Amino acid sequence: MEGQENRSRHVILSGIPPFDPKSGDLRIVIETPKGSRNKYKYEPEFDCLELSTVLPEGMVFPYDFGFVPSTVGADGDPLDILVLMDAPVVPGCVIRGRLLGAIKARQRDKDQNGWVRNDRLIAVACHAQTHQDAKSIKDLRTHLPQEISAFFIDYNQTRGREFKQLELCGPRKAMKIIEDGIAAFKKEPRKKNNADGASAG
Repeated sequence: MEGQENRSRHVILSGIPPFDPKSGDLRIVIETPKGSRNKYKYEPEFDCLELSTVLPEGMVFPYDFGFVPSTVGADGDPLDILVLMDAPVVPGCVIRGRLLGAIKARQRDKDQNGWVRNDRLIAVACHAQTHQDAKSIKDLRTHLPQEISAFFIDYNQTRGREFKQLELCGPRKAMKIIEDGIAAFKKEPRKKNNADGASAG
């Protein structure tokens, strides 16, 4: 009976282990693919993707965008991550990636006074060919990180929010962000229980 229960247990996407145990690669859940005007957001309560917003015409996500599972950021959501690879993947796809760095940032709604940290991690997909030699954000073409930051500034403006870059950092500091996010996730019983048990229903 116990073996049957283990085999039937359903682990939601936001609760899968953040690192692949064999390779040590970072696991990333893609919500919104490169080139999409539609912004999707994972809803752990129902274990599905929901349409969050539609970008203005002419504005699309520059790269695949998603989150690192089993993490929680200062905004209460899983850590955001943008992934460089050759072609977009389908929403909900789990890929393995190599951490390059992060844009440490803060954001706020324009009608509120308080700022909230909302960093954007940057990784390259392990299966990517175009950026396969990149080990750090410094290995990318000079203006790419600032172009990514500019996208998030514009994206937040369309949603009535302000986004400010605080620091551009490499893989070591980015890994610390993930470690802090994993620690925060473990302190949240509700999310941990959802990851360990069957889906809600």
